[in-house]
Amino acid sequence: MIEIIDAKFITSAPNIEAAPDTREQNEVVFMARSNVGKSSLLNALTNHKGLAKVSSTPGKTRLINYFDVTFIDRDTMQKKVAKFVDLPGFGYAKVSKSMKHEWEKNLTDYISKREQIKLFVHLVDCRHPDLDIDTSVSQFLLANIKENQVILQIFTKVDKLNQKEQNALKQKFPNAMMVSSSKKKGIHKVIATIYDILFEEDKV
Repeated sequence: MIEIIDAKFITSAPNIEAAPDTREQNEVVFMARSNVGKSSLLNALTNHKGLAKVSSTPGKTRLINYFDVTFIDRDTMQKKVAKFVDLPGFGYAKVSKSMKHEWEKNLTDYISKREQIKLFVHLVDCRHPDLDIDTSVSQFLLANIKENQVILQIFTKVDKLNQKEQNALKQKFPNAMMVSSSKKKGIHKVIATIYDILFEEDKV
């Protein structure tokens, strides 16, 4: 069984130039439009209630936040470290147009140029699976992803859907995962999937 046993905040950066200078390709980027439950999921994955804070201040929201995360394989007791990267929520427009333009440029530069990213986790509210903004983000990722990078789509708040609705969503998005942070549904599966993607080469 794979678990996350430690997580701690490292630093915040406004853009790619200020990002941590590391050689490893071990970054997991979490991205979502505002109010999808990104902070709640990060806190649930790391079992750390205050790790990712929900901020109502646009100035803070614009920063890229880095966390060092320690995984353990309970079968071998081997530990591995990766970075979780919390990107600002996209589609949040309560800032000036010039600030929003700079913010979006910083994010697109980061996504398309940051070599250390291994996995993009795109979170989508399960109740609104077909919003134009999420479709645009998916298309942008597919257009910019490198051969050694992976995209994982996760639907949040699945406890808000009944079983029939969940089954319909699974049929429409067979490669996506589903979680409920409040009910802890799907959390362990997401942790194991992230671990496998990050450290697949170590198994060869």
